[in-house]
Amino acid sequence: MSPFDFLNSINYSKKDVMTEEKDYVPYMVNRSLSYFNDTVLLANEMNRYHHIDGKLQYHFLLNIVRKRKRFSKWVKPETINDIEAVKEYYGYSNDKARQVLPLLSSDDLIRIKNKVQKGGRK
Repeated sequence: MSPFDFLNSINYSKKDVMTEEKDYVPYMVNRSLSYFNDTVLLANEMNRYHHIDGKLQYHFLLNIVRKRKRFSKWVKPETINDIEAVKEYYGYSNDKARQVLPLLSSDDLIRIKNKVQKGGRK
């Protein structure tokens, strides 16, 4: 079972779908519940009591969360392709390259990318 099956049962269907406790991943469930105002405190409580068995955590959330359709996109870290070129060209670290990137114009970035291009097929 995927964490999304557990989330669907907690949020909407309210049917107990836990067959094996090892399939339940509390971190993923709590993370997705933390995106909503009405469930963020419940997710925080489960994070506070992380030592409790997954089955007990699941049944707590199953019985306490109100039935509602909840959907949100997962927040993913931004990946900036220009950072790698700036790092290689100037010899900067990740943090330094992130600081310098807004200072460079688009023409500068094109010139830097052309300089560090290794060749080969595109």
